[in-house]
Order: sequence, then structure tokens, then C-alpha cells
Amino acid sequence: MIETLALALGLNADDPDFWLPLVFMGLLFLVVLAGMVLDGFDIGVGCLSVFAPSHLKPRMMALLSPWRDANEFWLFLGMGLFMAAFPRAWGRLMGELYLPITLLAVGTMLRSVGFELRLRAPREQQSWWMRLFGIGALLTALSHGMLLAQVAVSYQNETGHLWFTLFTAACALAAYCLLGASWLIMREGGELRARAVFWGRRCVRWAAAGAVAVSVALALGNPGIFLKWSGGPSRATVAGLWCGMLAAFVCIEMCLQRMINTSYRNTALPFVLTLLVFIMTFGGLSYSFFPYLVLDEITIWDAAAATDSLELVLVGVVVALPVALAFNIRVYWRMFGLSVPPEPPAFGR
Repeated sequence: MIETLALALGLNADDPDFWLPLVFMGLLFLVVLAGMVLDGFDIGVGCLSVFAPSHLKPRMMALLSPWRDANEFWLFLGMGLFMAAFPRAWGRLMGELYLPITLLAVGTMLRSVGFELRLRAPREQQSWWMRLFGIGALLTALSHGMLLAQVAVSYQNETGHLWFTLFTAACALAAYCLLGASWLIMREGGELRARAVFWGRRCVRWAAAGAVAVSVALALGNPGIFLKWSGGPSRATVAGLWCGMLAAFVCIEMCLQRMINTSYRNTALPFVLTLLVFIMTFGGLSYSFFPYLVLDEITIWDAAAATDSLELVLVGVVVALPVALAFNIRVYWRMFGLSVPPEPPAFGR
């Protein structure tokens, strides 16, 4: 496949003009996936905090505290990498996606402001800042769904596509709530875990409906993607991906249903399966669009910066990325397993 692409572009496979954009596309894929997965449970818990009882919200915020600073790293890294590596697609994408991008920026700002000021506010004002954090998380989740819908319908704005965008935004919100709920099931016990099980049960089918809707829109709206899915050796891979997603959704629902009917035991299975759904969904979208950044218009080679600029950026990435990965691995290795709140010391009188 690599040789075929190189020949189609009139380049050699070992030419930097060919492989450097591929390297940066792979890096961007990993960064966006890491941000969607690792920041996803943060967004999901923030969305659920809007609907949670007031006495549970402080504990939900406390569970997020070790990862808040690390979570925002992925968004800024992805945007910076995209602007540096593919500047010729930046203007086109921002022009088409200005509304969801604006909502994403506002949501990210509200999440950061609400979370940080909650830690510094007097006790009687903390509920307001927690509410602001939840609103920011809702806007962030909805903006992700709007981005996905706009990309799936090739940025069309007719009335039917508007309803599809709203539906996909609601399903994206449900998917992030499912991720946040499954993370709470893994991390917490008692009433919060019980409520998380019910939240997850309400969200799982909406998340599955969103995945189906986006896939149908892509297949019906673009003959090239439909042929890519249904023809050639990739047909078995696409079928396996669909079967894997279906099995994951069924297993999530069965696991949550069993927890409702029997017990609320600590388990990481719903969280791991939800992560797999996110990974398979994003991987399928990336495969469908490759090698385009703007479908049927701008390839990664059309959008890439000059080779000298890419080489300079690559040197910076090679130096900085291992340090960032080491920091994030140290931070995230404790995100699995049951969290036990600290007990206050018993001071003598």
C-alpha cells in the first residue's frame, strides 16, 4: 500500500516529501486518540456532575484532581501539531468548523476556570464553580459530536443535516457520559457507584445509535468510502471492526444490567470495553478518510508544510515527546482500580 501511494504521488517511498507527512499524520492520530480517551473520562464525569446530587459532586471532583492538568495537555499538543505540520488545511477546516471549534474552546475554558476556582473559593461558593465545570464539560462533549457530524456530512448545512448534527451531538454526550460512568464504577463504591451504573445503562444505547448513524451517513454520503468498506481485502477488516463494536456494546450493557440485578461490585470491564469502542470508532474514521484531511479535496501531502519545516518540527517532537510521555505515564498509571478517600487524622485535644 505504501509503495502504491508513493507511485500515485510520483515519489519514492524513502523520499522525505512522502514519509514525513505520514509520520506526522501518525503522530496526530495518536495524540488525538490519547486526548479523546484520557480526557474523555474527565469530560464524562463533568457531564454527569450536572445531574448528580449535590452531596456527591465534591467526591466526583476530588476523583478527577490528579489528572486535570495532564488532561488538557493533549488538546493543546494536538492543535499545535496540526497547525505546524498541516498549515494548508488549517484555514479550510477552521472556516467550516468555526461553530463547534468555538464551543470546544468555550467549554475547555469553563472547565479549567470552574475546576481551579472551586479549589480556591469559600465553601459556600464551591457549588457554583462545580456547576460551571459541568456546563463546560457539556459544551465540550456536544462540540465533539458536532465536529464529527459536520465531518461526516462534508460540512453541509441543510435542514436535514442540522438535525443529524444535533442527534450526533446528543449521542456524543451519551458516549462521554458512558465513559465517565464506567470510570466511576471502577474507581468508587457506595451510592456513587450505584448511580454510575444507572447512568451508564441510560447512555449505552444512545452511544451505539450515534456510532451507527455516523457510519450510515459516511457510507451513503460518499461512494468512495462505501467502496472502501465493501470491496477488496479491507471488507473482512471492516466487518471484523463492526462485529467487535457490536460485541463491545452488548457486553457493556450485559455487564451493567448484571450489576443492577445482582450487586455493585468493583470492576474495570465496562471502562475497558468503552475505551475499546472509542478506539475502534476513531480508528475506523481514520481509515475511512485516509489519505485525506478534507474528504476528496485535500490529502495529507497537499496540506503538509515544507519538508525543511517538517524536519525542524520533527526534531522538536523527538526531544519533547518522550519527556511528555514519561510525565503522563507517571500521572495516569493510578487511574485504574478502586479509590479510597483519605481519612482525616485524629488530632488529640
